[in-house]
Amino acid sequence: MRFLSYLYIVILLCLSGCELTAVNSPYPQQEDEAVLYSSFSLRPKHLDPARSYSANEASFTGQIYEPPLQYHYLKRPYTLVPLTSTQLPVVRYIGEDGSELGTSAPIEDVAYSIYEITIKKGILYQPHPAFVKAHKDKYLYHQLAEDELEKITTLSDFEQRSSRELTADDYVYQIKRLAHPEIHSPILGLMSEYIVGLSDYAERLRQLKQQGQSIDLKAIAIEGVTVVDRYNYQIKVVGKYPQLRYWLAMPFFSPVPWEADAFYAQTGLIKKNITLDWFPVGTGPYQLTENDPNSRMVLEKNPNYRVEHYPTEGEELDLEQGLLNDAGKRLPFIDKVVFSLEKENTSYWNKFLQGYYDVSGISSDSFDQAVQMASSGEFGLSDKMKAKGIKLRTAIGTSTYYIGFNMLDSVVGGNSERAKKLRQAISIAIDYEEFISIFTNGRGIAAQGAIPPGIFGYRDGEKGINQRVYDWVNGEVKRKSIFQARELLAQAGYPEGRDQQTGEPLILYFDVPASGPDAKAQFDWLRKQFQKLDVQLVIRSTDYNRFQDKMRQGQAQLFQWGWNADYPDPENFLFLLYGPNGKTMTGGENAANYQNAEFDRLFEQMRVMQDTPQRQLIIDQMMTILHEDAPWIWGFHPKQFSLYHVWNKNIKPNLMANNSIKYRRIDAQQRFQLQQQWNRPILWPLMLVIFIVALFLLPAWVVYRRRQNAIITLSQHR
Repeated sequence: MRFLSYLYIVILLCLSGCELTAVNSPYPQQEDEAVLYSSFSLRPKHLDPARSYSANEASFTGQIYEPPLQYHYLKRPYTLVPLTSTQLPVVRYIGEDGSELGTSAPIEDVAYSIYEITIKKGILYQPHPAFVKAHKDKYLYHQLAEDELEKITTLSDFEQRSSRELTADDYVYQIKRLAHPEIHSPILGLMSEYIVGLSDYAERLRQLKQQGQSIDLKAIAIEGVTVVDRYNYQIKVVGKYPQLRYWLAMPFFSPVPWEADAFYAQTGLIKKNITLDWFPVGTGPYQLTENDPNSRMVLEKNPNYRVEHYPTEGEELDLEQGLLNDAGKRLPFIDKVVFSLEKENTSYWNKFLQGYYDVSGISSDSFDQAVQMASSGEFGLSDKMKAKGIKLRTAIGTSTYYIGFNMLDSVVGGNSERAKKLRQAISIAIDYEEFISIFTNGRGIAAQGAIPPGIFGYRDGEKGINQRVYDWVNGEVKRKSIFQARELLAQAGYPEGRDQQTGEPLILYFDVPASGPDAKAQFDWLRKQFQKLDVQLVIRSTDYNRFQDKMRQGQAQLFQWGWNADYPDPENFLFLLYGPNGKTMTGGENAANYQNAEFDRLFEQMRVMQDTPQRQLIIDQMMTILHEDAPWIWGFHPKQFSLYHVWNKNIKPNLMANNSIKYRRIDAQQRFQLQQQWNRPILWPLMLVIFIVALFLLPAWVVYRRRQNAIITLSQHR
């Protein structure tokens, strides 16, 4: 039996020398810093702020670059506040004769608006090789020789780094970059309509490129964007364009130092993929220190980041929910953000449950495991999630999805009473509450109009309902009955789904781009909605290019569309129904080709106004017109669900801000303790296997010992 004793001793000695907890950790060692663990599934294509326009890229650019403005982290509706600027821009209005007008000047009298922006003093860029000087006027790394380039494979190979102060010229330089012919900024077309001289500037740069000449943005001035002094600059726009202030909160209008452009323009670095698209340079709270899109990307605290503090005010419930516990404290709280590549939802979800990711969305596969619906219809966490202390946060997206009627169509379009009643009847029949329940796991709310919650102009409660589709009953919104829809259909001239003049059944056509098998269930559901009215719906599926052509040519009858806000202003949604933006007429975003003279007049008045009660009243009038005309079946606004472990602090979804990581805080010690608790290895199966193996080996050991003893005894007798 000594064999078993020795074996057990060996096992215990081995185990005592091992860490028995969290042996499945995906991280090689426990970080001493406050680290946030997140993931990405698609490699960010552009990190250059003049090019980047994707949500997955904003996760990085929003933490590195700093435009002059930002969104208040806690306040709703979404509110702009200064970031690098000392205050919100001062706007001056100029008449055609050059005279300055008052702030209440009629829009037709305003030829130009001048935005004056003052930035804070003492803001520094992150340490970077582009700023290192060999002496006063010569930069050390701007003209690298061949032998120097041989030693460089990544940005971290540069031995020296330096910094300098942010200036107004850096903001002007970036706006010039929007027009550079080699950058292909996605907002050049839109901004050229407003920023004075930007279109001409872009054309001048194109000509220089065609002539083979070098382009020096520092040396070429632009009419509508000027540096006043070291900390002040101006942007001149055509007419009144108050939405510019929202663009001033986007990375497109972040500063880019000319030194970075000159540094990254070197052919030898471009060949090694050392570019601004790969290694950004900013003044924000974080810098990108590791960029390996096949494995992980890492943001670390910018050592040069200035003093900035957590908000001291918010909404009424923020104090109760602990969102102001860190009021006035210095930002950021997190030292490092590690983004790991995760291509599979299942893998991410399992690691989240183990505590190795701090935050998670909820995929359809894991929804039932994470969320349960109460009898009242409210969503709550499952018992399993509650046991882990996980918190659920929800937010209505600043998006809208709808079915549109082509207002140029001879059946569903036009402004006749017959066509209006037909559209209203269909709007009632399509039960979007049911759609949300079936196809989005309840993650959404039925839309009452084009404007989603969180955007100025949205009305909650009885004042905001679409009275052509809903009734207000006992304090709740209720969709009108199908009998009311059938009555409207009869008034439109289609009793029981047939044309009362010809007796022919009403057949409508729903145009969609070619789609996979996942869409079939939705199309089957949609047909059933029309069958409630005895109306036949034919799905016409074509390839995407053909579908786009049909939309541009006004050949689609009904179609499905959506819009996600670029900025939180009602103009960004209501312009989708503004007549001059008709897709067929001008190629604009008014896909329904809707046109109503009174709506257009009110839109032109509303879009240049500040968020005042007067603006709200005009929006109310516009919504009444839209409800009556029913150019859209208003669809739904998606609802985002996010899960957070208990160690996450200062969590409040902000769908407009892309720089929100700096506000978050992690209790790293609590996370570590729970990770150990949830991931302790189960050793008894191993012990059982060892014991069984030992039992099998025991007879051999006994035979071996007997032979050894026999040999010893024999030798002694000799």
